Amino acid sequence: MNATALIAEDEPLLAAALQAELARAWPGLQLLATVGNGAAAVTQTLALQPQVLFLDIRMPGLSGLEAAVQLAEEWPEGVPGAAPFPAIVFVTAYDQYAVQAFEAQAVDYLLKPVQPERLARTVQRVQQVLAQRNPAEVAAPLEHTLTQLRALLAPAMAATPSEPLRVIQASVGQQIRLVPIDEVLVFEAADKYVRVLTASEELLIRTPLKDLTPQLDASLFWQIHRGTVVRSTAIHSVSRDEAGKLSLRLRGRTESWPVSRLYAGQFKAM
Repeated sequence: MNATALIAEDEPLLAAALQAELARAWPGLQLLATVGNGAAAVTQTLALQPQVLFLDIRMPGLSGLEAAVQLAEEWPEGVPGAAPFPAIVFVTAYDQYAVQAFEAQAVDYLLKPVQPERLARTVQRVQQVLAQRNPAEVAAPLEHTLTQLRALLAPAMAATPSEPLRVIQASVGQQIRLVPIDEVLVFEAADKYVRVLTASEELLIRTPLKDLTPQLDASLFWQIHRGTVVRSTAIHSVSRDEAGKLSLRLRGRTESWPVSRLYAGQFKAM
């Protein structure tokens, strides 16, 4: 079976080894590119639209899981000529607990160093997935991947710390402002900072959003995009445009915020 693929692996020797093993296990597979970080994986996958994506879990910048989430959010679903979402194979050195999580969600994975026997089973499984796909149903593989990613992210998204943050410390000039968490409406990633929005002001903090989110009460703060967390009790309305994309408005703010595909399930009534 002929197919196209992209490898995202930050260790050149491991990337070369995987490429060599794939050449033996799947002679009909055409490798379109090999990249060394998560951001490049997203850019090149969107540009080349391979049928199979081998994603290293731990890479500089975006992790493999974060890259998969970003791809799922940005994939051109419904665009004429767009290919189906790639079949993803995670490459991981994670311990057995993480492997069990992947198996539970039927996400295929390879353990480092890649073993020929295990790779052969993975190739067979991916070939079966590709053979069953209907090229006209572009959204089906994407929705399947979104379901898997939601389940993999569910423990982190649902976790509520024993002592959630009560105050945010933000720098304002030479001062440190203490903002009660009850006043915060939005946390929004912005380059190297996170914007903290209340009903009347905007502040910046240096804590990355992915480090901040686990410290929040998940029942009050909902992630609606990889770069946006909002206070659920401040949501005023959610609307859907002609393309089916959701956006929401908050009480006390005039802006609207897009809701990504990954988190749209929180608004099933829409």
